[in-house]
Amino acid sequence: MNQYSKRREALLYHAKPHPGKIQVVPTKPYATQRDLSLAYSPGVAEPCLEIAKDVNNVYKYTAKGNLVAVISNGTAVLGLGDIGPEASKPVMEGKGLLFKIFSDIDVFDIEVDTKDIDKFVETVKNIAPTFGGINLEDIKAPESFEIERRLVEELDIPVMHDDQHGTAIISSAALLNAVDLAGKTMESIKVVVSGAGSAALACANLYLLLGVKASNIIMFDKDGMLVNSRADISDLQRKYAKDGAALSLGEAVKGADVFLGLSVGNVLSSEMLLTMNNDPIVFAMANPIPEIDYHVAIATRPDIIMATGRSDHPNQVNNVLGFPYIFRGALDVRATKINEAMKMAAVRALAELAKAPVPEQVNIAYGETKLNFGRDYIIPKPFDPRLIAVVAPAVAKAAMESGVAKNPIQDWDKYVEELLERLGNDNKMVRLLTNRAKTEPKRIVFAEADHLSVLKAAQIAMEEGICTPILLGNRETINELKEEIGFDAEVAIIDPKTEEEDERRLRYAQAYWESRQRRGVNLLDAQKWMRERNYFASMMVNEGEADGMLTGYSRSYPSTVKPIMQLIDRAPGVTKIATTNMMLTKRGPIFLSDTAINPNPSADDIAKIALMTARTVRMFGMEPVLALVSFSNFGSSTDPSAVKMREAAAYLHKNHPDLIVDGEIQADFALNSEMLKDKFPFSKLAGKKVNTLIFANLDAANITYKLLKELDKVVSIGPIMLGMDKPVHVFQLGASVEEMVNMAAVVVVDAQEKEKRLKMAKK
Repeated sequence: MNQYSKRREALLYHAKPHPGKIQVVPTKPYATQRDLSLAYSPGVAEPCLEIAKDVNNVYKYTAKGNLVAVISNGTAVLGLGDIGPEASKPVMEGKGLLFKIFSDIDVFDIEVDTKDIDKFVETVKNIAPTFGGINLEDIKAPESFEIERRLVEELDIPVMHDDQHGTAIISSAALLNAVDLAGKTMESIKVVVSGAGSAALACANLYLLLGVKASNIIMFDKDGMLVNSRADISDLQRKYAKDGAALSLGEAVKGADVFLGLSVGNVLSSEMLLTMNNDPIVFAMANPIPEIDYHVAIATRPDIIMATGRSDHPNQVNNVLGFPYIFRGALDVRATKINEAMKMAAVRALAELAKAPVPEQVNIAYGETKLNFGRDYIIPKPFDPRLIAVVAPAVAKAAMESGVAKNPIQDWDKYVEELLERLGNDNKMVRLLTNRAKTEPKRIVFAEADHLSVLKAAQIAMEEGICTPILLGNRETINELKEEIGFDAEVAIIDPKTEEEDERRLRYAQAYWESRQRRGVNLLDAQKWMRERNYFASMMVNEGEADGMLTGYSRSYPSTVKPIMQLIDRAPGVTKIATTNMMLTKRGPIFLSDTAINPNPSADDIAKIALMTARTVRMFGMEPVLALVSFSNFGSSTDPSAVKMREAAAYLHKNHPDLIVDGEIQADFALNSEMLKDKFPFSKLAGKKVNTLIFANLDAANITYKLLKELDKVVSIGPIMLGMDKPVHVFQLGASVEEMVNMAAVVVVDAQEKEKRLKMAKK
C-alpha cells in the first residue's frame, strides 16, 4: 500500500461513518415521558439534593466514579512534537478507546489551549469535580513534571502522566524478572539510560525503588552524558548527573548490565553490545526503530534478555499493560491519588503474572505451544485476559494499605468476578484471532477478488500480515480495482477462464475426475466446471497450491457451498457438515450453531453439530459450555422439536460425560445464570456461563444471529464451516469488508489447526 493510500485510509477511518472514535451512550431508559422526567426535571433534583448534603454521594448518583479525563495541551504528541491541542485530539480519543476496551473506563478527552503551567493547572483543577481520575497525556517535559506534581498535591482524585509512569511501571516489571533470570541483584547492576526525557526519568526513579543505586545509573540525552559541569540540564536530570568528564555511550555501556533505551533508533551498535556484562539486559524501546535491531542483538549476544516497544518481537513494553488497570483499581476504591505504593503494586503484579502458568487462550492467540517464564517472556502479553483481575486488585489493595482509599473493597472474590465480567464488553476475540493468524500466515484464495469489497479485504489481510492472498477473478478488473484502492503490493492474480490457465485447469479436472469417476463424474463435466471460480479455487486447496479458500460474497450460500461440498472431502469420521457463528456480545463471545447448512437436523445431527462446535470453541481457546436451546425447558413440551433436543442432550450426557452441555432449555434461562440456578439447579449448566447455543433448526439459528447483528450491532464472525477436511469457508451474501477480514483470520487459524493435527497423526 503506498503512502497516499495509507494516509487516505487513516483519514477515512477517523472521519467515517461518524467523525472521531468515541461517543456518549445513555445508560438509563429514556423511551417514555416517565423516564425523561426521572432523567431530568423534576426527578433529577433528588440526587442533586443528596449530593448537596454529602458530596461523596456524587459517586453514588453520577458517572464520576468511572469517568477519567484524558488531558493534553498537544506539546509532545507521539513522535509529532508540539502540534497543538486540536491536532492532539485524535490521539486523546484513541487513549479513551483503549481505556474503554481494556478496563471499561469511560473517558472525556480534554484539549487545553495553553502552555502556561499555572493556567493549565488551574484549568484542570476547575474541571476536576466532573471526573474520578485525570490521565495527563503528551505534555512536554519539563513542564509535565511540574504540572503532575501540583495536580497530585492539589486534587483529591487520582492523577497520572502516563507517558512517564506507564513506561516506568511496565519496564520495571520487566527489569525485576530480567534481573532474576540473569542471576543478578538490583543493588549490584549498572544501568545505562539512552534518553533523559520524562519517560526515562520516571523509569530511573522507579528503578531506585526496586533497589538500583543512583550511583549505578548513567544517563544520556541528545547532547551526551549528564554530568554536573553541564548547565543545560534540569534539576530532575541532575539527580543522575555524574562528576568528572563525560563518557561516550560506547564507553558507558562497557561492563554495563542493563541498557535502557528511550531515545532514537540504532544508537546501540553490536560492537557496544559485545562489551556489556554477561547476560546483558537490553530494553530498546524507541519506536518504530529500536536503539538496536532485535535480530542483530540476539545474533550478537545469545545470552541477551531483550525487550522492545514493538509487538512483533518478544517482551513488548506496552503501556496498555498498565494504565487501564491502574486507573481501574484506583477508581474502584475511590483513591485520592496514585502513589508510589500503587505503582509498585502494579509492577510486582505484572512481574508475578509473567511467572504464572499461561492460559491456553493466550498461547493460542500468540501461536505458541506453551508460553513459559523465560528470556522471551518476562512480562505478560497485552491480550492476556487475566491482567484486569490481577493488576487492578493489586493497585486497589495498595491504595487501601497506604491510606488513600475512600471506598475500601470488602469482598475480593466478588470484585474479581465483576472485573472479569467487564471483559465481555469489547472485541478482544478479534484481536486474539488476528494475532494468532499473524504468527503463521497462510496462502488464502479469495475466489471473488474482482469485487471491490473482497479485494479490499484481501488487501487489509495482507497488510496486517494475516495471510498471503491469491486473487481469483478477471485479471483486468482486479488490476483496475487494485489501482483504485492503492493496492500496489505484488500478489498472485489468477483468472481461471484464460488460456494461460489451460494447463492447470486440465490438470485439476483430471485429478477431480480420477477421484470421483466411480461417483457419477465424467471428465468433460470436470473440465467444464474448472472454468468456474469456486471449483477452481477448491481444487487449488485440494492440490496443495493454496492453504485455504474464501468465497460467497456475491452468491447465495447454497449455490456457493454446492461446488465446495462436491470437491472438498469431509474431515475423517465426520458425517454431517454444519456452520457456527461467533457473536461478539457484551457478555463475551457466544457461538451459535447451525446457522447456514441444515434446515431441520435430527437428534443425532444435533449431537454431532454440538460436538463439532465444541471443538471449534476450543480452537479459540475457550472451554465450551453448550445449551441446546428450545421453546421448552427440560420436558415441559412433547413437541418433536423439543424432544429431539432432549434426546441429543441425553446422548451427549451418556457418551461425552465430560462435556458441559444440557437441554432442552429456553434461551433466557441458558443465558441468565441466576434464573437457571434458581429454577433448574439440577442442570449441568447451573453455575456456568453458557458460551454456545445449539438450535433446533436453521430458521432459529440464522434469524437469531442476523437479528443480533443488525439490531444490537453485534460483530459476527462466520459462518465458520464445521467438519470439512480443508480450510474452506463461505461468506454470507454481501458480507462487509470487516467481516471478510475476520474470516480470513479464521481460515488461517483453521489451516494452522488442521496442519497441527496432521503432523500429530503422522507421529
